[in-house]
Order: sequence, then C-alpha cells, then structure tokens
Amino acid sequence: MAFYQNLSRLGSKYLGLANTFKWGFNLSPMYRRTTARIVYVSNDLLHVTIKLPINYKNRNYVGTIFGGSMFSAVDPIPMVQLINLLNSNYVVWDKSAEIYFKRPGNQDLYADFQYTKEEIDAIIARVKNEKEILLVKTTQLTNKDKTKVFCEVKKTIYIAEKQFFKEKRKL
Repeated sequence: MAFYQNLSRLGSKYLGLANTFKWGFNLSPMYRRTTARIVYVSNDLLHVTIKLPINYKNRNYVGTIFGGSMFSAVDPIPMVQLINLLNSNYVVWDKSAEIYFKRPGNQDLYADFQYTKEEIDAIIARVKNEKEILLVKTTQLTNKDKTKVFCEVKKTIYIAEKQFFKEKRKL
C-alpha cells in the first residue's frame, strides 16, 4: 500500500476523511510545489475547492501563472477524490489529460471539483456491467466569482473492478 494511502487511513480515524484530504494535500510536498491549496472539502468528499494564488513562485516569463502550475494544481484531485468516494473493490487511474488555456492567469485562480451521489452510483453500475470504464471530468480554473475561465482541464479516468483488473494484467 502506498505511503499516502496509509497516511490517509490513519488521519481519517482522527481528523475525518474531509480534513485528512484537505490537510494531506496541503502539507504534502508533491502538492505544495504546485503553489495551489485546497480551501474547501465537503464532509462527503463530493465537492473540493482549490485556490491557485498568483505569486513569485508560479509566475512565468511574462508575469502570469505558469501553465504547468495551472495543470499541476488540478491534476491529482479528480482521481484521488474518486478513489476515496469508491470503495477498495475498484482500481482508479488517470489515463490522459488535455489542457486548454483560455486567457493568461493574471490573478488568483479557483477550481471546483464535483461528483454527485447519482454520478457515483452510475459509475458503480457501469463498472458492474462493463468491468472497466473511462470517465471524463472537466475542471475549469476561474476567477473568484467564476465569471472568467482562464483554463480548462479534461481528465480521462480509468475505473475497473479490482479483480477484473488483476486478471487483465496477467494476460
């Protein structure tokens, strides 16, 4: 089992899953380097909000937020969020990603990551029928009041029944 998964299990016992998710990301070196911070996690983990402040650590040559910072701030959240929303009978992996820059990131940016209970139920039902599926989640980096989109990231996530995945890997 991976280090962060063990830490998450331990932290969840004492802090709850939402607080462990938030502080685990915010304190982990891999996420801190993105310069983003998780600012909100719902108790049911269906909604996560991040803030990517513009600062000297992420400014590029022309003074706007480096595109790599935009992508890396968004990259891990949908997959890790889904892993925690599903049970341990599932394998969840990032499969691919696309990023679309809409305008220069010249101010603090925000992103919301959302799953609904109905979406989770539909994922479980599809995987039960198909054994493995691909899910596309789209996230937008916006200004605080969500009136301007600066960047859009489409993540393709692979989800499979764990037993099916193990058997498939043997081939």
